[in-house]
Amino acid sequence: MARDGSRALLLSTAARVRGRLAALVALMVTRALLGLATPALLAASVKAALDGGDAARPVALLGAAVLASGVLDATTAPLSSSAVGRAGAWLQLRTVSHLLTFGSRPSLPPGDATARVVQAAPGVAGLTVTVASSVISLASSVVALGLLWWIDPWAGLVFALSVPVVVLVSRRFIGGATAAQADYMESQSALSARLLSALAGARTIRAAGTVAAETDRVLAPLPGLASAGQALWNLQRGTMWQLKLLIPLTQVLVLAVAGLGVASGRTGPAELLAVSGYLGLACGALAQVDILLEVAQVRAGAARLAEILDRPGPVDGTRPGLPAGGGEVVLHEVTLSRDGMPVLDRLSLLLPAGRSTALVGRSGAGKSLVAGLIGRLCDPDSGQVLLDGVPVDELPLTELGRQVTYAFDRPALTGTTIHEAISYGSRGAKRADVVEAARTVSADAFVRRLPLGYDTPLEGAPMSGGERQRIGLARALVRPARVYVLDDATSGLDTVTEAEVTEALTTRLHGRTRLIVAHRAATAARCDLVAWLEDGQIVALAPHTELWRDEDYRAVFAAAGTPARDGQETAGV
Repeated sequence: MARDGSRALLLSTAARVRGRLAALVALMVTRALLGLATPALLAASVKAALDGGDAARPVALLGAAVLASGVLDATTAPLSSSAVGRAGAWLQLRTVSHLLTFGSRPSLPPGDATARVVQAAPGVAGLTVTVASSVISLASSVVALGLLWWIDPWAGLVFALSVPVVVLVSRRFIGGATAAQADYMESQSALSARLLSALAGARTIRAAGTVAAETDRVLAPLPGLASAGQALWNLQRGTMWQLKLLIPLTQVLVLAVAGLGVASGRTGPAELLAVSGYLGLACGALAQVDILLEVAQVRAGAARLAEILDRPGPVDGTRPGLPAGGGEVVLHEVTLSRDGMPVLDRLSLLLPAGRSTALVGRSGAGKSLVAGLIGRLCDPDSGQVLLDGVPVDELPLTELGRQVTYAFDRPALTGTTIHEAISYGSRGAKRADVVEAARTVSADAFVRRLPLGYDTPLEGAPMSGGERQRIGLARALVRPARVYVLDDATSGLDTVTEAEVTEALTTRLHGRTRLIVAHRAATAARCDLVAWLEDGQIVALAPHTELWRDEDYRAVFAAAGTPARDGQETAGV
């Protein structure tokens, strides 16, 4: 990601908490002013006591400054945490929301995306507070140096001689640390992505006896991770020893010069206390390397987050809604490529309103992409998709989501309970609606056998693949939509259960438009029409009984593992 992208991200994150940030800066500035006043008040108190004058006023002011500093410290910490927390929550929500808009579009691997959000967002959220604190501390150090110089010019001169050395060391450090940190985070993301994919296929790996080989694959990024970490550590070590030596040496030399000033009568004992106090404040500027390391880490993380946010997601439509209609869907000369290879080539298809259409084709033909076009889970490279005469890209995504609903072969169930999993995305769905949808897809019986029925936590509800599919189907049925897209959503059911569920769906969704991605001849036979997808185009749109006479059509189901006799037995259904 270009530097401009990460800079814009940092600025927009800071803008989300500008009110809290302004209050925090005001408190920090006040605290810094009190810190600058404290050495002077201490010196005045000591001088008054040594000279036999009235020390009550400077002592009272000193006590008030110390008390106020304590109150400000206690106030600043929670306000800082609040600002960082709100900024981090907004940034994570923005990034995750953007990732979810991609649907089936190519994006980052889940492990890589997760690592970026978890690693980078907290640092980016806190950078503004860190920079503000660092800038105020630096300004305070500069003022302290000026006061130190005013009290004892020789002590100020000795301190000033160390500043160019610190600047040179810090500049060299920040440049190398940013590159090393970026390499480190990239290796971490690669490791996370491989681990996540391995955990998702743990049973397959165990059954195949490839645990050792898979472990080697997952851990392959470790050498790069170790190398980047070693480079970062070496860089930090090489910088730190120089600064850890330089800062105490500077303090010793400054105090020695100030002490000689007292011995020679150039300054008094009270001024020596002031010099000591301002020296501590001035040294704050020399101890900013830890901040520089944090800045390097955040810059690398911000660039990685900006890479996600810079990926263009779907453009939301602005049309207020759809006209009255029965859910007719038209795909007109749609072309869609993946990885530079055309999958759909000027494909045209009409899904009649209120009818059921099966979409069949060989594995890899692009059936799920065709299904995803209707609800904008993916967008075509060219061509149009229309719902009741309206281009779907003109509709707001939320409105399109209400009109087109999906059920998938491997549904991701979201929510804390079975009820929430079925009602997910359906605001106002009541228990009666959930139960009715579950009964339609033959899920009510097994749900009621669970310990708490519909209130059973998802984590405590062991379900087979077919049972999960039925929950996914019930979730789609709860939503009153114009178009229902069932992407191989009954593949996990046995033949008898599938027939029962299909019959119930036909009755429940009578008069609604349905597109059913089918791998079984029996599923295609129960639909009004079959759209046959081959070589990126629809080669035929006809009833299953007519297409079954074509040997190539029958071969589609043979390749998918459907016995020929199933097609013959159901051809007349």
